[in-house]
Amino acid sequence: MPGGPEFVGALRAAWDEGSAVAPIDVRLPKPAVEAVLSALAPSVVVEAGGERHRRAGGRPVEEGDALVMATSGTTGRPRGVVLTHEAVAASAWATSHRLAVDPATDRWLACLPLAHIGGLSVVTRALVTGTPVEVHSRFEAEAVMEAATGASPVTLVSLVGTALGRVDASLFRVVVVGGSAPPPRMPPNAVSTYGMTETGSGVVYDGVPLEGVEVAIGARGQILLRGPMLFRSYRDGSAPFVDGGWFPTGDAGSLDASGRLTVHGRLSDLIITGGENVWPSAVEAVLRRHPAVAEVAVAGRPDPEWGERVVAWVVPASGTAPALEELRDLVRSELSPWAAPKEVEVVRSLPRTALGKVRRAALARA
Repeated sequence: MPGGPEFVGALRAAWDEGSAVAPIDVRLPKPAVEAVLSALAPSVVVEAGGERHRRAGGRPVEEGDALVMATSGTTGRPRGVVLTHEAVAASAWATSHRLAVDPATDRWLACLPLAHIGGLSVVTRALVTGTPVEVHSRFEAEAVMEAATGASPVTLVSLVGTALGRVDASLFRVVVVGGSAPPPRMPPNAVSTYGMTETGSGVVYDGVPLEGVEVAIGARGQILLRGPMLFRSYRDGSAPFVDGGWFPTGDAGSLDASGRLTVHGRLSDLIITGGENVWPSAVEAVLRRHPAVAEVAVAGRPDPEWGERVVAWVVPASGTAPALEELRDLVRSELSPWAAPKEVEVVRSLPRTALGKVRRAALARA
């Protein structure tokens, strides 16, 4: 069912009866819905209007399980992430503490897809902490700004970077930004978050871990996380934790002397060109500053000489795209010379997930 009061009521009713909930993205076509249902194996499907259908092949959850979230990341293959009530509560309280949320004066707005943890966690943290919440069925910039200026104005909202640029952020006390790399110019009241479905939403805010969250850097620079809000297991029963209860994220990063985390990107996104490492996110951050670049994504393509070559896909800010040499000079002025793109493709839009993450694998295959 779409987002709204009916969804929140169905979620609370399922929890009251001891069931876990798996929200399904209403925008998906039937074959994709069937793939998600097959992967998550629910026993009951609840339609809009509250109609319930039993489903063959459903598998039970364990006592204390609250959510089974479908995650496809950038691969497109659905997988279930099991989050317990304890994990959901830990995430809600840690986030609310960091943002100094006051249920008496604050009000959340949920306008991101509820089938993703970035959207649903707004609802669950509101329920756990007793903070009022307004739930929209989808993001619409005009509706978001009306919610901030209405009779019962919302003060807190969670957005992705692309949505942030379409609203007046100053209408809110705090804007939580997740989903992908933050825009180059963040409003002063915006907070950049790092997290994933397996962590129950963002666990690092502006580079600083939430209370109770531990961050370490493992082999190959991989980010390791530990904390009470992490998932119990995947729906298939696997739990990829390593010694000490650390979760290997598949992301690369580094910690400075004060313990602040910098995320470099997915380890699988690393471009190795001529034996040198290039992180796409670093190149993108430089290219975004070019006035003729509206959006940009960087990925590697196979190259017979270099192993991989750095390629930039650019959405121009106007009809004319910047020349390759302009972009190469800009990158070389701030990064290593091998990070400069060897090729630029002009595109009308970038392939993204529902939460705004660029699907680099789709670019590399293009």
